[in-house]
Amino acid sequence: MAKYADNLLPPEVLDAFKYEVAEELGINLVDGYNGQMTARDAGAIGGRIGGRMVRVLVRRAEEELSRGA
Repeated sequence: MAKYADNLLPPEVLDAFKYEVAEELGINLVDGYNGQMTARDAGAIGGRIGGRMVRVLVRRAEEELSRGA
């Protein structure tokens, strides 16, 4: 991930997005070693995480706003 992204969101949030994207794509991503994963699956997660991450951030912001936070 790009160096500047470290300052935008905590690593825990970025990890949560990674697992959420993998789940949406139907990819079995586990905590720790994922040597069984194909290069295609790994690329699908990394390639789509930018667009999906933005959508998730917008959705969460809208939820927070609707709750009056």
